Amino acid sequence: MKKFLLLALLPVFFSLAQTTGVQKDSTVQTQPKEIEQPKENPWYYGGTVGFNFWGDYFYLSVNPFVGYKISPKFSVGGKVQYVYINDSRSDLGDFTSHNYGASIFSRFRPIQPIYLHAEFAYASYENATSYNLTTKEYESERVWVPFLLLGGGFVQQISANTAAYVEVLVDVLQDDNSPYKDWDPIVSVGVGVGF
Repeated sequence: MKKFLLLALLPVFFSLAQTTGVQKDSTVQTQPKEIEQPKENPWYYGGTVGFNFWGDYFYLSVNPFVGYKISPKFSVGGKVQYVYINDSRSDLGDFTSHNYGASIFSRFRPIQPIYLHAEFAYASYENATSYNLTTKEYESERVWVPFLLLGGGFVQQISANTAAYVEVLVDVLQDDNSPYKDWDPIVSVGVGVGF
């Protein structure tokens, strides 16, 4: 009877030994999972709003842009531009114009807060050509003006996704119809937001 009881309990002991061995093997092979870092979004956007009012002259510009970071140091993007001007300085009356355009740009950051900027822009300007005494209105013509803007800027991080910037550009084409004469610098101050 003792032999029978021993033979009957032998499979139970054998199964307990196997279960204990499996548990030891599974705990040895378990490794902690690595936590994945979130990827930085390569898209960023922002823009500038400019205004000037002095006496009988009013100027308002809106210039939104969107950019894409190809690498941490190099990015490309595009801008659109709208400018409203109302000039009442003449005794003859008001001249109002709506100017618009678009551009593509590239930026290179040699060091973190500073970037170099190159931009090709094409804009439509409405220029007063004469004043019609009969209709008491200005006559105007619309001209398309190309620009090649070169320069750079400085970026200061405000928060994780927001940065303020100052940019200084110069039009190197100097087209005859360009409003920027004698290598006048174009200074922009704005905010960029990453999403």
